[in-house]
Amino acid sequence: MKTTTSNPKIEFLLGAGLDVLHQESQEWLDTIALWKDETRFFATLLQKRETKREKTSELGKMLKNLDKIHADLFDYLADDILRHERLLARLQQAEKGLADIDYRDQHSKLRHKMVFFESDFRDFKKLVFSYAKNL
Repeated sequence: MKTTTSNPKIEFLLGAGLDVLHQESQEWLDTIALWKDETRFFATLLQKRETKREKTSELGKMLKNLDKIHADLFDYLADDILRHERLLARLQQAEKGLADIDYRDQHSKLRHKMVFFESDFRDFKKLVFSYAKNL
């Protein structure tokens, strides 16, 4: 029999007030800004390291392309969060046809995106560090 474990923080937050969810959204935007800074650092690091070599390796090219892809993904993710925040503003203005549950559902989906992206980005950073160490 398979059992699933739930994350009490997630369950608590989804039942929390909208102000708490808003704060979490703001934290996500701060996290994305940090990730963007990190990718700029990685690009600089790889560029400096790569200039020491005669030829750019295939892995180096892939990492640079991944860096560009991550930057685009950061922008898309941040845009999703900002749209989410606009939904909250509409909710607070009591716009007809909107319900609290709409915001909470969207928040849950964004949380899952952030969790998965954070894991992928962590793997990306390990790859960059491993590559840079071996140059």
